[in-house]
Amino acid sequence: MRKSGWTVAAGLGSLLLALTACGGSSSSSTTSAAGTAAGTATQSTASSSSSSRSATSSTSSPRSASSAKRTSSSSSSGQTAEAQPSSNAGVTFPPIGTTVLIVQHSNLGWVMAKADGLVVYTYAKDSKGGPPTCTGSCASAWAPVTGTPKVGPADTFPGTFGVVTGAGGVKQITYDGYPLYTLIGAPALSTKGNGAGGVWHVIMLSEGDISGG
Repeated sequence: MRKSGWTVAAGLGSLLLALTACGGSSSSSTTSAAGTAAGTATQSTASSSSSSRSATSSTSSPRSASSAKRTSSSSSSGQTAEAQPSSNAGVTFPPIGTTVLIVQHSNLGWVMAKADGLVVYTYAKDSKGGPPTCTGSCASAWAPVTGTPKVGPADTFPGTFGVVTGAGGVKQITYDGYPLYTLIGAPALSTKGNGAGGVWHVIMLSEGDISGG
């Protein structure tokens, strides 16, 4: 009888140990499973964040490329504009201080004029090769033609141009030795000063004094 009781007690002890062992194993398994799940969730979150960053980079890349392309195009356009030739290329302008004299048609016929169309005159009281004598009140109505004389590219003149020093050191243009003037306030191509006072005269020319005329 004592043997049977000991046997039962031993069996119960073994059962308790087995249950404890199972409980420990179960707890350990549960903890391990929870850790694994948490790790998986963390990795999944990290993967999502990485994918989001990749998507953002991918989305912004075309804009950067487009911006670089626009910058490159703008730079290229600027270089192209700078490389374009000037519209004045090959055009030669007279030096400053040059007065161009041309053959112009007026109501009196072909006469000498400045390039701006103002008809020029000679003064009968001047002497050939001498200084200009239109001074004082005379100079208030008649202006000296000054500067360095230059013949228009399409014109020829039978006489010659020169320069004489007038009052105050002014360099006045001459034609065949006579100082030249314009009538102050007269419009272009006007010859109304011709014959004024019997001493003012336009310089008559011909159509033949124009190249190809």
